[in-house]
Amino acid sequence: MYDVIIRNARVIDGTGSPWYKADVGIIGDRIGAVGKLDNVSAKVEINAAGRVVCPGFIDMHTHSDLYVLERPFLAAKIRQGITTDLLGQDGIAAAPLPPQYVDVWQKNLAGLDGTPEIEWDWQDVDGYLNKIAAAKPSYNVSFLVPHGNIRMQVMGLAGRAATAEELDRMKEVLREALGQGASGLSSGLIYPPCVYAELEEIEALCSVLAEYGAPFVVHQRSEGDDMIESMKDLIGIAQRTGMHLHFSHFKICGRLNWGKLDDVLQLLDDTRAKGTEVTFDQYPYTAGSTMLSAILPPWAHAGGTNAMLDRLADPQQRSRMLQEMAEGIAGWDSISAWAGWEGIYVTSVASERNKCFVGNNLQEIARARGDADPGETALNLIAEEANAVGMIDFVMDDGVVSRIMAHPAGCFGSDGLLGGEPHPRAYGTFPRILGKYVRNEGALSLEDAVRKATSQAARILGLQDRGIIREGLKADMVIFDAEKVIDRATYENSRQYPEGIDYVMVNGRIVVAEGEERHLAAGRVLRRSYPHA
Repeated sequence: MYDVIIRNARVIDGTGSPWYKADVGIIGDRIGAVGKLDNVSAKVEINAAGRVVCPGFIDMHTHSDLYVLERPFLAAKIRQGITTDLLGQDGIAAAPLPPQYVDVWQKNLAGLDGTPEIEWDWQDVDGYLNKIAAAKPSYNVSFLVPHGNIRMQVMGLAGRAATAEELDRMKEVLREALGQGASGLSSGLIYPPCVYAELEEIEALCSVLAEYGAPFVVHQRSEGDDMIESMKDLIGIAQRTGMHLHFSHFKICGRLNWGKLDDVLQLLDDTRAKGTEVTFDQYPYTAGSTMLSAILPPWAHAGGTNAMLDRLADPQQRSRMLQEMAEGIAGWDSISAWAGWEGIYVTSVASERNKCFVGNNLQEIARARGDADPGETALNLIAEEANAVGMIDFVMDDGVVSRIMAHPAGCFGSDGLLGGEPHPRAYGTFPRILGKYVRNEGALSLEDAVRKATSQAARILGLQDRGIIREGLKADMVIFDAEKVIDRATYENSRQYPEGIDYVMVNGRIVVAEGEERHLAAGRVLRRSYPHA
């Protein structure tokens, strides 16, 4: 007897193959059979007639690192069909965490990962992953070791290049983290302390990744003005080391840069044609979201959050920041110049004092506060909230988003920040792809969208036992109505669950049934193992 049989399903198995009709039988946490199961029974039977059954979605870019410890059932993620989250993004995340830096690192992460009430009592990747396992999450998590944390462990928060001795130590720390189950390395080359790394540092770490066959997942230094040059720098490292390069939240920012799309896609294709693996993830929206302090030039962050706050208190340094934010500086993307103050919205703050401004753009906030310059308003908010301010910035074009989505090397990530009034992508990414871009606009086929959301992501992360509906593999699955699935989260009201996701299963256990939540500890920490390690 099976534990669960899903009958009459339209199976999209995750490989990209056309859908087919079948029943799916589940025993324990695995798929026991796929085919005609008329003469067998199960403890639970689900009639999926008229519905699609596919592998669970893998969110390739998340910021659930802290909230998963406080809220093991993250409904925003699970109810859109996500069964695995990839944590540790942008080079600044939870572990490794030297104890002497806990306070300053909490402030550094506040604008991205929020300020949930948790105990920061881990030091290395193993301790952090053990803490997640003890929290008993309802879905699976995989983890990238962050470049900034490695840097912090070796050389603190210094705003300078690493020495040869420090590079050797960083490589040791990376090997330790991979040995403890990290799926790869992340970096955020616009975020401190990663922003201070020279290309030699990146190449040294990528040489280790090449030994392990693990990906380098990177928020590149430019996603607009210098995007081609930024890509070429990283591609050169990938070609020299042989590592797998994966671009985070791949996009083109700034109206004057949207015309670079053909050149960007051609560079991807040419690189792959020469034998270097390049992939990317993408979210299906025209606005980004990050911490508000990302509008500040790199030098403003040197030494960590407390040093940045000291600079904000210095009138001369504030004046320099405002000038560079408006005019830009070589090698740095100014988000405020791209979006304009009317295109940057505050999504979260830590204090009651400024909560009235959440949901408003900086132009509106400046008027409400009686400030003559919205730039000054932005700096004041960062200072008043000790960096715990999130934002949404409108810098992209939907036609560009659609064409990037059609590229075969892509997969998907929500990049969802979960605090305050979040970007709607935290609640709607995968249903939006299935509804808007597949069903309504035909930007890609349903089978290809599922492949990118499942087996493609699993392959990149080395998850060999899930991502495909096949006998013997793990039973992470989603049942949805392809004619009705759609996101409902909006920029004005983002905390809305999607429609059309009927069932979600994690390791064979049903965590959403007929659209209703079941708060089960079904998830696991997915530690990657490496054959030669």
